Amino acid sequence: MPVAASAVYFLNLRGDVLINRLYRDDVGGNMVDAFRMHIMQTKELGTCPVRQIGGCSFFYMRISNVYIVIVVSTNANVACAFKFVVEAVALFKSYFGGSFDEDAIRNNFVLIYELLDEIMDFGYPQNLSPEILKLYITQEGVRSPFSSKAQLQQPLDKPVPNATLQVTGAVGWRREGLIYKKNEVFLDIVESVNLLMSSKGSVLRCDVTGKVLMKCFLSGMPDLKLGLNDKIGLEKESQLKSRPTKSGKTIELDDVTFHQCVNLTRFNSEKTVSFVPPDGEFELMKYRITEGVNLPFRVLPTIKELGRTRMEVNVKVKSVFGAKMFALGVVIKVPVPKQTAKASFQVTSGRAKYNPSIDSLVWKIKKFPGQTESTMSAEVELISTIAEKKSWTRPPIQMEFQVPMFTASGLRVRFLKVWEKSGYNTVEWVRYITKAGSYEIRC
Repeated sequence: MPVAASAVYFLNLRGDVLINRLYRDDVGGNMVDAFRMHIMQTKELGTCPVRQIGGCSFFYMRISNVYIVIVVSTNANVACAFKFVVEAVALFKSYFGGSFDEDAIRNNFVLIYELLDEIMDFGYPQNLSPEILKLYITQEGVRSPFSSKAQLQQPLDKPVPNATLQVTGAVGWRREGLIYKKNEVFLDIVESVNLLMSSKGSVLRCDVTGKVLMKCFLSGMPDLKLGLNDKIGLEKESQLKSRPTKSGKTIELDDVTFHQCVNLTRFNSEKTVSFVPPDGEFELMKYRITEGVNLPFRVLPTIKELGRTRMEVNVKVKSVFGAKMFALGVVIKVPVPKQTAKASFQVTSGRAKYNPSIDSLVWKIKKFPGQTESTMSAEVELISTIAEKKSWTRPPIQMEFQVPMFTASGLRVRFLKVWEKSGYNTVEWVRYITKAGSYEIRC
C-alpha cells in the first residue's frame, strides 16, 4: 500500500506551525514554508485540497481555525491520508471534550504528540479507535470551557488487563470484561424509498437504500449470527444443509457494505453475517435494492388549468401496505404556480392548506391506515397578470411518510443468534421502518 504521510503539520490561519510530526526522512522540515508561500498566500487556497509543489505533494484540510497538512514525496494513498485526518480529528475531540481548535491544540500539545506517535508508524496509519487508545493512553486532555455538558461528564475508560488484545487488532472494536445485568440486542432495519413516477403512472426510477442498525448490551465476548431472507444467503444455506429452501419471498441485495466487525471470510464462504459486536450502538450494514420494490403509496393526481385564473387539483392517495399497518406523518406537497392567490380544499382525512413560501398545497395526514385511500380536492385561484404568461413547468408532487413494521424491499430477519461461553439468556428486539427518500410523482 502506498504511504499515507511523510510529515503532518498543524497550522493556524496565519500559517504558524502549532505542532508537526515527521514520520519519514524523505521530506525536509522546511516544507511547510512552500505551503505558506505557494498556497496560503495565494488565492488558490481552498480551490483544491491536493497540490504538488516541486517534488512533493500537499494534502490539506481545514478544521475550525486549524489547517492540517500532510506532505509526501512518494506515491501516496490520498484517500487513506484524508481518512486518517478525519479519524485523527475525531480521536482528538474525544480527548478534548468535543472541541478541536487552536486553543485545544496549544493546551494539549504533549498529549497530541503522544497520540501522533501511536496512530501512525513510518507513514502508515495504525489504530485510531478512541475506545482502544484510551485503554493505555489514560492522560486526560485539557477540555475547553465551551464543551458540552454531556461530553464533560463522560469519564475516560479505565485500563483493563487485556488491552493488548484490542491494540493488536484481534477484536479492536470491543474490550473484554463487559458485564450487564440484562443482556439485550436491539436491531432496526431502516429503509428509504426513492421513486420517480410519470404522470401516467409508470415507474421511471425506483430503488431502496437501507441500513441495519444495532444496539448491543451484552456481557463478555459474544458471537452473533444474523440470517436474512436474501436470495444468495438462502441458496448457500440450502447447499450446505443439502435440502431445498423453504418457500417465501427472497430478495437480492446490491452494494452491500459491512461494519468492520463482520467476518468477511465467513460471509464469502457461507453467506452468513457473523460478527462480534461493538458495545452500544453501531451500523452493522448498508445495502441497496432495485428489483421487486413494494411501493407503500400510490398517488393519482389530476390537475386542470381552467383559463388563466383558476385551477382544479384532485389527488388520490392509496396505501398499498397491509391493513393492520399504518403510516405516520404523511405529507403530500402539490406544487402550484407562483401567481396563486388562494385555495379552498375538501379532504377525506387530514388537513390541507396553501403554503406560499414553497408555492405548494400541503396536505398532512397524521395516521394513514393500510389498504385505504384518501382524496383531496382543491380549487385554486390565480392572479391575472397583464404580462405575457410563461408556461408552468409543473414540478413533481413530493411525499413524506414513515411506515413502522414495513419494509419496501421485503427484507426480513429470519434469525438472530447469540453465542457466549457463559451461556446467558438474551432478549432480542427487531423493528422495521420505511421512510420516504426522494418520493416524487410527476403531474
